[in-house]
Amino acid sequence: MTKADACCAPFVGAQVHQTSSQLVKSANAPALDFIPLKGGPFAMGAADGPHPQDGEGPVREVTLDPFALAPLTVTNAAFEVFAQDTGYVTQAERTGASFVFDLMVPAGTAVKSMAHPATWWLEIEGANWRTPYGPKGIFADAQPNHPVVHINLFDALAYCEWAGTRLPSEAEWEYAARSGLTAKPFPWGDTLLEDGVWQCNIWQGQFPHENTAEDGHVGTAPAKCFEPNRFGLYAMTGNVWEWTADRFTTLHSPRPVRNPKGPLNGDLHVAKGGSYLCHASYCMRYRTSSRQGLDPRTATGHIGFRVAKKKT
Repeated sequence: MTKADACCAPFVGAQVHQTSSQLVKSANAPALDFIPLKGGPFAMGAADGPHPQDGEGPVREVTLDPFALAPLTVTNAAFEVFAQDTGYVTQAERTGASFVFDLMVPAGTAVKSMAHPATWWLEIEGANWRTPYGPKGIFADAQPNHPVVHINLFDALAYCEWAGTRLPSEAEWEYAARSGLTAKPFPWGDTLLEDGVWQCNIWQGQFPHENTAEDGHVGTAPAKCFEPNRFGLYAMTGNVWEWTADRFTTLHSPRPVRNPKGPLNGDLHVAKGGSYLCHASYCMRYRTSSRQGLDPRTATGHIGFRVAKKKT
């Protein structure tokens, strides 16, 4: 793990995962809200990515077919319906522990292990989506309207099968985040703050020791928080990392492509959007073009997902 990515992916999970092959769409799955998006050509990527190893560039022309995307990340309340209907148990629940950022863990809490070199990530027994900061964390129980976290790729795919949805491709996610703006680093424009007002949930203060919470949040924020982008989508940067359907590569075709899906092989999958732990001094991954490659077994306190579907 390098210094640049240590704050973003502190842990690779257990060697096993629960298959979701029998979790077909359920009659009990609630009707979900979606924003229809017309697709078309857009400029994907950026030439000025602050973390060269992430492979944001080159800027390339991508064309997408119409699709639809959920306006919110999947919340704890939505995931609870899924878990009750199917009995699904996430990786973090099965392994009995997951990683939590140390400022969210009260002094005296038993620590199973810590990540290296990012020692602010603590493996806490009982940390999972139901108790995202651990059983004795600053918020012991999952708040219903917050994004579900401690979710690995297989957990997200299981939910999608049950709900009759899918994960967005990386290109679809970025097109949606940009909401029609070209060459802008943020879903709302060029500057991180607008008229001195925070537009997303990221770290303020001195990372990793002090979070002044100027945006109003120390940990996750409600999924429907801050103003939506021009497409009506919330929290397309900051708050929690979001899984996409694509495997990770830094080799992008400079030629125009249609509906890119990422490589057929590879050990890592793309996550987009950054999280409440991103800070310019360490992990400036809260841009529309930001990306990172994660082992699909990775489940931590700042990784969630939102769902997509074919436009009907």
